[in-house]
Amino acid sequence: MCSDPNCLKNAAIMAPRLICLIGAECTGKTTLAQALAERMGGLWVPEYLRAFTDANGRTPVQHEQLAILREQVRQETAALETARVQTRTWVFCDTAPLLTAVYSDHIFGDASLYPQAHILHARYALTLLLEPDIPWVADGLQRDGIAQRVAVHGRIERSLSQPRWPHVRITGTQEERLLAAERQVLTLRR
Repeated sequence: MCSDPNCLKNAAIMAPRLICLIGAECTGKTTLAQALAERMGGLWVPEYLRAFTDANGRTPVQHEQLAILREQVRQETAALETARVQTRTWVFCDTAPLLTAVYSDHIFGDASLYPQAHILHARYALTLLLEPDIPWVADGLQRDGIAQRVAVHGRIERSLSQPRWPHVRITGTQEERLLAAERQVLTLRR
């Protein structure tokens, strides 16, 4: 272990960083997170909610929201440790605990997950907010419709509007989104 300030600085630069991709349903989070991980040699953490709905054949009920939030965090933490071991720079998170809180509030009127989600959001080095400007596509249990997508996007914007949660909006075609997101991630290296 080093005590030299330059060594400590280099270690901090080398530590993997969590990148959050957040957006309402059908905004391209999964596609973009996978593409960024592949292109930048990082790891991808899938959205746990998808695994939950696939395994259970249904969407979660209100009392299951906290467990979903915690499992998302557990998977992100495990990926971060894997990235450390593999000396990778980036871990791309296909959503965030904040989105679980937003959906819990939107669907169940339960705002109780926001405090924990906001604390956890501080772990991300960068938040990419995916705009709902791509065509909506039905996708099984996880798609509520265009109107819901717009309403959830508004809630996400309000949740991120606090000065301590800076974020970058990602728009356009799939290729435009990938290039814009990659540029933003690379600014963290400076």
